Amino acid sequence: MSLYHISELLEKVVPKPVLQVSDVNDFIQMKLPVRETILSPWLPAQGLAMIYAPRGVGKTHIALGIAYAVASHTPFLNWTPPKAQGVLYLDGEMPAALMQERLCALVKAPLLAPFKLITPDLQRDAMPDLAKPEGQAMLAPFLQDIHLIIVDNISTLCRSTKENEADSWFPVQEWALRMRASGKSVLFIHHAGKGGHQRGTSKREDILDTVIALKRPENYKPKDGAVFEIHFEKARGFLGEDAQPFEVQLITKPNEPLQWIIRPLPDSSTYNQIIHLANQGCSQKEIASQIHIHKSNVSRSIKRACEDGKLM
Repeated sequence: MSLYHISELLEKVVPKPVLQVSDVNDFIQMKLPVRETILSPWLPAQGLAMIYAPRGVGKTHIALGIAYAVASHTPFLNWTPPKAQGVLYLDGEMPAALMQERLCALVKAPLLAPFKLITPDLQRDAMPDLAKPEGQAMLAPFLQDIHLIIVDNISTLCRSTKENEADSWFPVQEWALRMRASGKSVLFIHHAGKGGHQRGTSKREDILDTVIALKRPENYKPKDGAVFEIHFEKARGFLGEDAQPFEVQLITKPNEPLQWIIRPLPDSSTYNQIIHLANQGCSQKEIASQIHIHKSNVSRSIKRACEDGKLM
């Protein structure tokens, strides 16, 4: 049989994709559902987002906090879920004992929606590779009643991609778009590169609604513990106060729930106020009281001002 006849036969057997084309006048009159949020203000329903940070900054703590908030209908940091919704958490690298320890410290209120976990130590075989069709298919049986999929992290769960090659991200991008079309949101967790930006191709960000960077504060010292800043680098659909960066500190104590302390980041005008008051001889406690910020923010600003040569 010739190649022409084989091609003709395949056209009869394999249906061609059908595109749905809308006239704009008809489209703008469609009664489409209002887009809700999974976690207000930054994670929409049928949304795609990324959180990235250097190693050890707190990505998994934040990702687990988001998962628990969504499944339990409880606030987390400055964010609020409008209702409880199902979560599937894909953990690519955490030892099972450490994951259990973190979840025991995290879970305080009853779960009101499914919160499912796939973690490597409990698997007989390798974790799914979301860059391959067979890896994507492995998740299909577990997606019922799931509205948020958290992929922690890209390096371990999208293993076949080449970080600096945009084209190798396309299979994962297509999967994420299919998840969105089916009514689910996807949150990717990723590493920062040496330059501080998300590691690898920026093509990953093209389809995302939100990109969040976790960063260490200026003059951070290891003795400061789990302190980092949350910055919105891409904010589609929200702005103003909702998109302002802020600082968080995680307090952990044996056999006690996790405690998060939230502080606003001082802007340049606050920084200048601190310099002015410090040069007038005010103590850090007095400065914090006068301009209504936490003393640790005053301390960091004064350290920075000393390095900048702005204190007399």
